[in-house]
Amino acid sequence: MTSSNYFAIQTHGLTKAYKQKPVLNPLNLNVPKNSIFGFLGPNGAGKSTTMKMLIGAIRPTGGRGVIFGMDIVKDSVKIRQKIGYLAQDIRFYPDMTPRQTLQFCASFFPLEPGVNLKQRIDEMLELVGLQDKADRKVEGFSGGERQRLGIAQAQIHSPDLLILDEPTAALDPMGRYDVLQIMKQLQQQTTIFFSTHILDDVQKVCDQVAILKQGQLVAQGPIEQVMAGGEGVVFTLSTKGDVGQIQQVLSQQSWVSSISTKVMEGQVYWEIGVTDEQKAEANLLRLVLTQQNAIVSQFGRKSYELEDIFMSLVAGENQ
Repeated sequence: MTSSNYFAIQTHGLTKAYKQKPVLNPLNLNVPKNSIFGFLGPNGAGKSTTMKMLIGAIRPTGGRGVIFGMDIVKDSVKIRQKIGYLAQDIRFYPDMTPRQTLQFCASFFPLEPGVNLKQRIDEMLELVGLQDKADRKVEGFSGGERQRLGIAQAQIHSPDLLILDEPTAALDPMGRYDVLQIMKQLQQQTTIFFSTHILDDVQKVCDQVAILKQGQLVAQGPIEQVMAGGEGVVFTLSTKGDVGQIQQVLSQQSWVSSISTKVMEGQVYWEIGVTDEQKAEANLLRLVLTQQNAIVSQFGRKSYELEDIFMSLVAGENQ
């Protein structure tokens, strides 16, 4: 399988500098098709700069970017037919209605054969929950309604890739929830590449993430892998009983890579690193329970907060 068949976006040493001052250091991104890819970093890390290069709004200083096998500089016009874009500060003509706005946006793109524009507009309005406000002027819309309309206009031509710059910024919890639900619905139809400062949103919807710090890529991969912070798979236990017996039997297992314990208020808290997740799930708890007088009050896979990983990676930079 070629990379263009698997990846929606790839960059190879992509850079940008203004007046010889680097804004984005050589960037190597791999965004799988039909993923929801969270692009994270503090203000000034280079997120918006990267997005603008991908959509052809600015030219890179060096390196190369590829979208669906097409070069972002040489094939910029063709690429724009296959992507939808939502800017961070979305603006609409205030006297136009959502229906008129979508009709206007659709006029910039050729419709697929057999597609009925009126039906397509109705589908988009229903998708973003604006069908009951389709013929009201946009000037009275809330921030959340504008964001939902922004997603509809970005999706009106059925793009293969959505690039969304801070789509949930400045929204209240209900507005954020609505936008995230729309993104999850769209994942079956398109790849979604979005930037955000709201890490809780990333944990809710993303399957892939990348983190920038001062123009430098510091982490990239499946969200579970990035959130593990390089520790790999770790299981946790809380036990009472003979710690020595438990530690002895676990240390003899070839798939156990590390064991650490902490005693608090009569409970022993374990963190057990493993190299084979399936064997650990099938055998770890069973092995512990075979030990005499061993009482297990808690067992599970160690959970991580993306915020903790993010802060450890960008520590020392102004937020």
